Amino acid sequence: MTDAQSPKTLGEVVKAERLKRHWSLRRAERETDVRNAHLAQIESGTIARPDHNVLFALAKAYDLNFERLLRLAGHISDESVSSRRSPYGAVAWKALTELNPDEQREVVDFIAEIQRRRGEGADDR
Repeated sequence: MTDAQSPKTLGEVVKAERLKRHWSLRRAERETDVRNAHLAQIESGTIARPDHNVLFALAKAYDLNFERLLRLAGHISDESVSSRRSPYGAVAWKALTELNPDEQREVVDFIAEIQRRRGEGADDR
């Protein structure tokens, strides 16, 4: 595919990746857990700004760069990528809500441990 023919929109990128794998919309639904009608609307551009979680599922299934999909969907710009806020926050939040309370505490404890170690490392500078 030449540069002039390469996919430029989110819908074009997603559709090209699905077709490259020779997947039907139903197969893509099974692989992503996103309804095939929703996928069709993303591919056609009817849904131009799907939820972060949908984009993460597509990135994972199609082996695409999540930040690229976020950018194509208009969720982030080059300026926001350079900020401290991560585009993975919404995906992490959804994953956290799907855990039971004990698992949620374990995740929060793990994050606290990482922050503690980071704080200790800052003292060494």
